[in-house]
Amino acid sequence: MQPGTYRDLVASFLDLRWQLDPVAATMAGVGTHDGRLGRYTGGDLKAAVAAAKSLAAAFEAMEPDSRDMAVDQTAILNDLRCTINRFEKERPHELNPEFHLSHLMTGLFALLMRRDMAPPERARALAGRLGDVPRFLGDARATIERPSKVLTETALHIARGGRALLVEAIPEFAASVPSQSRHELEAALPAARLALEEFHEFLAGELLERSDGDFAVGRECFDFRLHFEHALRETAPELLRYGQALVRETEEEVARRAAEIAPGIPWRQLADTLRAQHPPGDSVVPAYAGQMERARRFVADRDLATIPPGDLEVIATPSFMKPLVPFAAYDPPGAFADDRTGWFYVTEPGPEAARDHCMHELACTALHEGYPGHHQQFLVAQRSPSPVRRVIASALTVEGWALYCEELMADQGFLTRPEERFFQRIHLLWRAARIVLDVQLHTGGMSYEAAVQYLMDTLGIQRPNAESEVRRYCVTPAYNLCYALGRREFLSLRDAVRRRDGDSFSLRRFHDQVLSFGGLPVSLIRWGMGLDD
Repeated sequence: MQPGTYRDLVASFLDLRWQLDPVAATMAGVGTHDGRLGRYTGGDLKAAVAAAKSLAAAFEAMEPDSRDMAVDQTAILNDLRCTINRFEKERPHELNPEFHLSHLMTGLFALLMRRDMAPPERARALAGRLGDVPRFLGDARATIERPSKVLTETALHIARGGRALLVEAIPEFAASVPSQSRHELEAALPAARLALEEFHEFLAGELLERSDGDFAVGRECFDFRLHFEHALRETAPELLRYGQALVRETEEEVARRAAEIAPGIPWRQLADTLRAQHPPGDSVVPAYAGQMERARRFVADRDLATIPPGDLEVIATPSFMKPLVPFAAYDPPGAFADDRTGWFYVTEPGPEAARDHCMHELACTALHEGYPGHHQQFLVAQRSPSPVRRVIASALTVEGWALYCEELMADQGFLTRPEERFFQRIHLLWRAARIVLDVQLHTGGMSYEAAVQYLMDTLGIQRPNAESEVRRYCVTPAYNLCYALGRREFLSLRDAVRRRDGDSFSLRRFHDQVLSFGGLPVSLIRWGMGLDD
C-alpha cells in the first residue's frame, strides 16, 4: 500500500464529514464551511450515504502498515458505519425536529464563541449562516414526518431559546463589530428571525398535532451504537443490569457518607442543605478560576499527567451569551485551530441560580472540565499527528475520562473536605442512573413520565430539572450511559496496564498514553496499547 493513498482517503473522509456537517467543521476550527448549514433532505442524505459507503469500501480494502494505522482505520470505518446506520435506520432528519434545531443553534452559537477569528470575520460567517436559515428550516419542515410528542416539545424549547440568540445575542455582537460587517449581519437577521418564528408555529401547531411517533431508537439501533460508536461488546440488557447494580451500590455509599457528615439526616435532605452554601454572586468566577488553577497545579505536583501547552481562561459569561448559558459552559479549542486556548464561561447567578454553584461541588466541576479532564484531553488531541484522533471521539471516552478523573483526583487527595467527597459520589449516582434510563427509554419501553419520576425518586431533584434531563436522554440515545461506563472502562484499562507493568507502572505514563489516542473508544485504546495481543 502506498502511504499517500491512505492519507488521501483520510482527507476524503474529513471532506465528507465537513460537507455533511459544516457546524462540526466550525467547531473543529475548519473555516471553509462557516457560512452555511447542513443539507438534510432525503436526496442530499442519499448522496451522502452513498459516498460514505464508497469510502468505507475503500478503507476496508486497505491493509494497514502498523498497529496505529489499523486502530485509526478501524475508528474511521466504525464512524462511517454509524453515519450510514444513523441516516438509513434511525432517520433523525425525518423523526426528530430537535435534530434540525440543534444543528442550527449550535452553528450560530459556535461562531459567536469562536475566539480564533477576528470579530469582522465572525460577523461575515454569521451573516452567511443566517442567510441560509430560511432554506434550512424550509427543508426541515418538508422532511420531518411523524416524531414523538416528546421530541417535538423538546424542539419547541430549543426554538424558544433560539429567539434569544437571534433577538438578543447576535444583535449585541453585531453592535461590537465594524460598520460594514455589522450591516451584513443586520441585513441577514430579519429573514432568519421570520423563518424561525414560522418554524416555531409549525412545531406548535401542525407538527405537534401529528406527533404520535416513538422517541426510542429500538434495540437494534441502540446495540449498533454500542458496538460501533463506542466499541463495546455488551448489549443493552447487560448494561442495564450493570447500571442497576451501580445505582444500588453508589446510593448505599452516598448514605454512608451522609451519616458521617450529619448523622440522622437523610442524604437527599443533606444535599439540599449543603447546596445553599455557595460563593457570593460576584465571587463565583474567581472561585472557579481558583479551583481550576489548583487542579492544574495538583496534576503537575502529583505527576499525574503531562500538561500540554495551552491556556484555560475562566471568565464571566458575556452578556450576549447569558440567555444561552444559564449556568456555565466550556468551549474547547478547535481540533485544527492554531489557537490553544479553552474558555470556561460562568454566568454570575441571581438568587435563584446560586445553588447551581454550590461551594462543595466547585472542585469536582473544575477538574472535570479543566485539568486533568476535558480541557487537558482536548489539548492533547489537538497536538496529535493523526487527524483521525483529533476528530473521531466516542462519548464513552470523552465523558468517561472526565468522570474517571473525578475518581482519580478524589483518590489522590484533591477533594479535601468530606462534603466534596459526598457530592462526588452523588455525581456518580446521577451518572449510574443515566445508564438505567438510557437503556430503558430506548430499548425497554420506559415512558418519559416514568423516567422523570425515576430521576426524582433516585436523586431527589425537582421536576423541572428531571424533565430537562429526560428530554436530553430521549434525543441522545446511547450517549448518557457513557459517563459511568467510560469510568468503568478506564478503571479496568488501568488495572490491566498495572498488571502488565508490575513495579514499573506509572500513573503519568499510563495517562499520557491514554490521552495520545484522543477520544477513540477505550477498546481501541486497549488494542493500540498492545493489551489485546
